[in-house]
Amino acid sequence: MQPITLSMGLTLLRKKAYKTVHEAAIKAIKADVKDSLPYFLLGVIASEHDNYAKALDLFSTAIGYDPSVIDYHVHHAKILSTLGRQNAAKASADKAAALAPKDVFSLDTLGVIYSRAGYHELAVPLFEKAVSLKPNLANYHYNLAASAQFMGAFDKAKIAYDNTLALDPKFYRAWSSLVSLAPQTLQSNHLETLTALFEQAENDAEGRLQLGHAIAKTLEDLGRHEESLTWLLRGKADKRAQLRYERESGAAIFAAAKSTSTTTSTSTSTSTSEITPRPAQKPCAASPIFIIGLPRTGTTLVDRILSSHSQVISAGELNMFAELVKEKAGTASNLVMDEATLRQAAHLDLSTVGQDYITNTQDRAKGSKHMVDKMPLNFFYAGLIHRALPHARIIALRRGAMDSCLSNFRQLFSTQYSYYNYTFDLEDTAWFYRKFDDLMSVWRRRLPQDRFMEIHYEDIVFDQENQTRRLLEFCGLTWEEACLRFHENTAPVSTASSVQVRQPLYSGSIGRWKKYGSALHGLKTALGDLAP
Repeated sequence: MQPITLSMGLTLLRKKAYKTVHEAAIKAIKADVKDSLPYFLLGVIASEHDNYAKALDLFSTAIGYDPSVIDYHVHHAKILSTLGRQNAAKASADKAAALAPKDVFSLDTLGVIYSRAGYHELAVPLFEKAVSLKPNLANYHYNLAASAQFMGAFDKAKIAYDNTLALDPKFYRAWSSLVSLAPQTLQSNHLETLTALFEQAENDAEGRLQLGHAIAKTLEDLGRHEESLTWLLRGKADKRAQLRYERESGAAIFAAAKSTSTTTSTSTSTSTSEITPRPAQKPCAASPIFIIGLPRTGTTLVDRILSSHSQVISAGELNMFAELVKEKAGTASNLVMDEATLRQAAHLDLSTVGQDYITNTQDRAKGSKHMVDKMPLNFFYAGLIHRALPHARIIALRRGAMDSCLSNFRQLFSTQYSYYNYTFDLEDTAWFYRKFDDLMSVWRRRLPQDRFMEIHYEDIVFDQENQTRRLLEFCGLTWEEACLRFHENTAPVSTASSVQVRQPLYSGSIGRWKKYGSALHGLKTALGDLAP
């Protein structure tokens, strides 16, 4: 076989000719151990066989021998993003972008990496260029639409979603996204098309999930709430069978989270009821504010209120703290958050985790006095956050139990993460809420009042100014009127609330569960004393 080239190798790999490429790569390395190309090709093979650690090592080696090849950086960044290391992925993507990508694969891939890392302002131009070069690929239009939506460019997002569906009417994710952009009306909706597609997707669990949510959202907008719930149940049924929530492992994670606040690096006791604080860290350039709570309960709203302040910037939903804890704990599982990791972390000195968190978020902080990290699931880590970053503020969002559970059940979460599998079943959702409420009572007792506060979504809606003042005072911030005009904040929003938080406060979602009548009787029973 003649010496392999980059284009030849990638062409063969697209044809799954792994053995041929592997043999050629090994031969090339024997001929010249510093030849960068064979390491890259071997990295692609490792990546396509889900051996991400090996792939990352091989891509790094290729870059080390020749940092001028854009493909090496693109694939390196893609693996980091796949592994959830978004900060490192963004840094690697920056190096690729500096080499002026021109091919559609690199443009789209880098756009996806920036989007996952929360840098939609960097992603949109790349997606636009990819679409201009290859306008007949539905997925490129969808990626552009999603980032445009997060940026608040809803007209651009609608055009791109429409283009996606014109190219591929069975691009189900685009349907659920399109319907989420605006209220559906009797005069303007896609109900007939959606229901027909749902019936055709008989053996497609993911498709039925997306379509079921789109139909349910439409029916809810039309005031047909009980029908809406019926369609949610239909849409979730197949996925629920595939991804049934495991309450036993869930209970173990909640229990392990509690243990993180009873064993600290400065105390050998495991029976104390209060956290023993470590010596205070030096104030940092971007003192973090963590917003935690169940998803869809107001976390994005509080993030927008605070980040409308001149001294605060939002970093969006970061998985960074959890990743740093996982790295420090060194547990064997492939999950970032599990019982073993939390229990191991309970016995660790987390000072380096706090320092690394500050270092790794400097780019996102952009010199602001405070940076908001609004990853909701950090509610499992509140005890660890306080130990690692004793100067950080932690704000826990609370919302009525029935509305919280319904809001979670109505939300279309990524099926990539098992943490959200409780939302496929109303009783599982109620069970999860009860565990969450119990964990909040633990943090309420054990964390200092000047570092942990709870705030209720309903109070913000009905008493906006006083609750905003309370938030600012807790964070040590002076009053600024802009915090009342959070809907004018132009920063990207990478959550399901991307449309709602660009509107003034409204009370329409409070008590929404009552519109479903007897259909939610089972949920109310499962919540028991918490339902009121």
